[in-house]
Amino acid sequence: MTPNTVSTPPRIVVIGNGMVGHRLVDQLRAETVSETLEIVVLSEEPRLAYDRVHLSSHFDDPAPDLSLTSETHYAQQGVQVVFGRATSVNLATRTVEVGRQQLNYDRLVFATGSFPFVPPVPGRDAANVFVYRTIEDLENIRSAARAAQSGVVIGGGLLGLEAAGALRKLGLDTHVVEFAPQLMPAQLDKEGGATLQRTIEDMGIGVHTAKATREISLDTDGNVLGLAFEDGSSLDADLVVFSAGIRPRDDLAREAGLSAGERGGIVIDDGCRTSDLYTFAIGECALHSGKIYGLVAPGYQMAKVAAANLLRDLGLRAGEPAHFQGADLSTKLKLMGVEVGSFGDAKGVTPGCRTVSLSDNVRGTYSKLVLSADGTQVLGGLLVGDTARYNDLLDLTLSAAPLTVPPETLLVPPLPGGEVAAMSTNALICSCENVRADSLCSAIAGGAQDIASLKKCTGAGTGCGGCVPGMTSLLKSELARLGQAVDNSLCEHFAYSRQELFDIIRVKDYRTWEEVLAGHGQGLGCEICKPAVGSILASLHNEYVLKKEHAPLQDTNDAFLANIQKNGTYSVMPRIAGGEVTADKLIVLGEVAKKYGLYCKITGGQRIDLLGAQRDDLPAIWAELVAAGFESGHAYGKSLRTVKSCVGSTWCRYGVQDSTSLAIALELRYRGLRSPHKLKSGVSGCTRECAEARSKDFGIIATEKGWNLYLGGNGGVTPRHAELFAEGLDEETLTRTIDRYLMFYVRTADRLQRTSTWLENLDGGLDYLRSVIVDDALGICAELDSQMARHVDTYRDEWAEALADPKTPARFRTFVNSDARDAAIQWVDERGQIRPAFAHEMVLLPMAGADD
Repeated sequence: MTPNTVSTPPRIVVIGNGMVGHRLVDQLRAETVSETLEIVVLSEEPRLAYDRVHLSSHFDDPAPDLSLTSETHYAQQGVQVVFGRATSVNLATRTVEVGRQQLNYDRLVFATGSFPFVPPVPGRDAANVFVYRTIEDLENIRSAARAAQSGVVIGGGLLGLEAAGALRKLGLDTHVVEFAPQLMPAQLDKEGGATLQRTIEDMGIGVHTAKATREISLDTDGNVLGLAFEDGSSLDADLVVFSAGIRPRDDLAREAGLSAGERGGIVIDDGCRTSDLYTFAIGECALHSGKIYGLVAPGYQMAKVAAANLLRDLGLRAGEPAHFQGADLSTKLKLMGVEVGSFGDAKGVTPGCRTVSLSDNVRGTYSKLVLSADGTQVLGGLLVGDTARYNDLLDLTLSAAPLTVPPETLLVPPLPGGEVAAMSTNALICSCENVRADSLCSAIAGGAQDIASLKKCTGAGTGCGGCVPGMTSLLKSELARLGQAVDNSLCEHFAYSRQELFDIIRVKDYRTWEEVLAGHGQGLGCEICKPAVGSILASLHNEYVLKKEHAPLQDTNDAFLANIQKNGTYSVMPRIAGGEVTADKLIVLGEVAKKYGLYCKITGGQRIDLLGAQRDDLPAIWAELVAAGFESGHAYGKSLRTVKSCVGSTWCRYGVQDSTSLAIALELRYRGLRSPHKLKSGVSGCTRECAEARSKDFGIIATEKGWNLYLGGNGGVTPRHAELFAEGLDEETLTRTIDRYLMFYVRTADRLQRTSTWLENLDGGLDYLRSVIVDDALGICAELDSQMARHVDTYRDEWAEALADPKTPARFRTFVNSDARDAAIQWVDERGQIRPAFAHEMVLLPMAGADD
């Protein structure tokens, strides 16, 4: 029975404005306007809906805008926002109390989400004990981290590892404590948990499993000292974060008299309706068929069903009632850069099921498929360390399609140039919104010919966002298939791709921006094309980037030969090739840091970063460093950063080749090479891989037969393992191959395209690359060799050149007409070191741009 008595226009009150509550508002407004439906949103948090899935990115620098909406946007939609906590609901009078305000409703929706579970551990109310749930929680953690050295997270599940990653970003010595014998016990099996633990421990994070916390130890002033465990052991820490699970927020609904589950959750039917005819519940607060869904995708499905039924109730939509019939709990995520995927019957609880698994301790990956009893269908699986085939395997699971290939071939990585086992022809592109390739292709054919339009009409890419690169590739290929022009223009000023522009400049031998713009551009240029052309000119001619005709093309970092930080100061990072440095040079770095008040940090690329330099001081600082034999480390440029190395056969008992000498030689060879994106390398002296070579743009691993070369890895936003390109190379052949690889990449990659993406998009992949730079199929190897030789011969240290120019000090002055310093900078203590902060800076963020 559907009630008929409603006001005009009818009013829906939504309690809660998280991701699911906001999705409900979007669904309602997609079919109504304010004249036909009044929507009131109650937001307990001081900010409106934000992307909680990517909450830990709030600690990135720069921090992304996680907002999903704004008061202005809601006002434009005719959505009323009331900030404050709902204190009572009267189902009989259909009213909600918010502070002193009483709101009438025709329909009510609970979207109250969940709250963190904090076990009754003594000491949990201490000042430096936190939960990890909201942006306010993160701000409190960041504030406390200023005076802390170490932090521990209680809970090794999904959110616990997210919290650990946040503490690590704040520079704390980080530990994770888990009661179960493995990490992520709800999602992973024993071997998957072990693989994840090894990877996380390799990052320097302590992992303590099978540990029950007895109490949080405090000093006499109530300050956190650490954890005491039931087994008598202990762990020192300055702050504690609880992430021991969540509980549905159903207290308000229970008090109102709605039916709730014994273990929590507002009971709903398939229409997302509660025990009260006028009230609905969606998201983590809702209990459907005895199950609470703690993921955003099922919440979005509930929002869609609830919106349809609400509008149908109010006479604003025709048709049959919508039904929520449960949701798949498969999930793909990235924790601290580690990819984890779980889909279908991941634990293998189906009677009679069988499993196929692959544990690769070299690559740090684990894959498992759960198969039907006859081995013909995929029922589920786990992926740790590499989720490249997640969507395809999930597709096989959801479709129950019979296997046409041996199941083990779905797990084993293909050999270089090998074929990947065939999957669905209608691949699942967006698992959050269950959008397949054919839906996207239909939308493209129907006129949605950019990513924004595709998101709007299909919903793909609006969840976790991990499918956007795949959507982009599909969009371009589909437009090309439809015979439509795919616009690869660099920007509005140049109707050419970066590769086309590179070839034009190379063939025409242009030397200046003015020549390029006059010959092939229009207008005055912009922040996209100017740095791109500047980079191309530097790649081809290797001239000083601050030469009069080149200086206006450079971005902020290149313009001052230093990385600008979030507080307006700069970083100083001299080159330390291969990580090898003398005691005398270390002393110089220490003396410079003390003299200019710089914060010191060992980077992930074996260099020493001196942070907090004021712009005025950069020339003086570098004058001292250059005099001591240092040169620019190019941490500010799209160029080679480092060639990381282990100690190799010189010191290590496992080393089979001199990795340090090779790393130094390669870094000095490729230093200053301007490229479409930054380049990193690593040389490991044995297969134990201490230099992490396979996460680099080009990595080298020593064997007793010579050097193995791996290409196309990176550790950025989407980490990717490099692929084996050649084995057993001598040093001369290795160097020549890398020369050609880098020069071919510089010639053909798009603007700001990493080598990993470039290789993925290269038609023919590694086989084609091998034919070009080894077999010389295009007849350009001599050109590539010559181009690299020219780079090596013409290399000059940029800071040495800058200091040789008497006009340099004036260029670095903060104020053109005054010698005054920047008075907005103050000095604060950070873990025993002094660092600069702007007066308006309220919280501490990790330093920007100095990634190595």
